[in-house]
Amino acid sequence: MSELTTIARPYAKAAFEYAVEAKSVDAWLEMLVFASEVSQNETVAGYLTGGMGVEQVTDLFLKVCGEQINDKGQNFIKILAQNGRLLVLPQIVSQYAELKAEHEKEVSVDVASAVELSAEQVTSLSAALEKRLARKVKLNCTVDANVVSGLVIKAGDTVIDGSVRGKLERLATSMQS
Repeated sequence: MSELTTIARPYAKAAFEYAVEAKSVDAWLEMLVFASEVSQNETVAGYLTGGMGVEQVTDLFLKVCGEQINDKGQNFIKILAQNGRLLVLPQIVSQYAELKAEHEKEVSVDVASAVELSAEQVTSLSAALEKRLARKVKLNCTVDANVVSGLVIKAGDTVIDGSVRGKLERLATSMQS
């Protein structure tokens, strides 16, 4: 999986840099997501991994995508096809979305709590996280009975475990040391 991510990174970066320059970041994300879905279709994926030539694969792929992809997007697809990278489109989309979030100074934060948070709590939590992370925060709140009490917050690689279960586990670990 990390190999696919490494392969996808330069393509995602090139597409993103062009999209920023052309002021069409969202449109490019939509095109890439659509192309990614096409590449994951079983029938299309079969043709991509089969013995078809590059030109045939490119023509087939672009015909399936149709009007969903503009001229510059079609050129991008042609480059991916020439390099045998159409199956890497899902990883390209993922990398592109990360670059977009970084560009917009936005981070997606998953919040798990034992009970549903009130609108006031969500607003307060969002403001506190924006201050701590120095980014615009998009909260994804879920209710998880395993949390017991408190919150478990995940923002990228950062995890803030303020749940009672987490505190008890840390206490048990420190007592065993």
